[in-house]
Amino acid sequence: MEAHQLAFFLPATPAAASEARHQAVDAIAGWDAGLGTEVVHTAELLVSELVTNAVQYAGTGSVSLTVCLDEAVLRIEVCDTSPVLPQPALPEADSEGGRGLFLVAALADRYHAEPTETGKRCWAEINLTSKPSQEVACFLPLQRS
Repeated sequence: MEAHQLAFFLPATPAAASEARHQAVDAIAGWDAGLGTEVVHTAELLVSELVTNAVQYAGTGSVSLTVCLDEAVLRIEVCDTSPVLPQPALPEADSEGGRGLFLVAALADRYHAEPTETGKRCWAEINLTSKPSQEVACFLPLQRS
């Protein structure tokens, strides 16, 4: 499979997640890599959750999104300027937020957050050669690469 990549910066604004989703889906569809709609929709949700979390913690800085398709893995990376790594926790039942990392854990085959020189990088990977698991584990610790 041919390698493909999309990378761009976004201002840390409420519109960032929507813009990131649209650009990522358009790019993935344009790669003509034979990815099924389930993979594209999963990538769209992962982009949305990772960018939303980054915007929440980036302050006035920018957020970067990179989507790479290489061999049999689709990788989504989001970087922001906050050094605070995400801490998965169960939200209150009536809370409107706090479920993003649960969704990332449920949808991705692997995910992790790591410090960088300028903040942090959160990434998630979708294996394209394995069938998705039907089981969803509740808040697994972030996996190390």
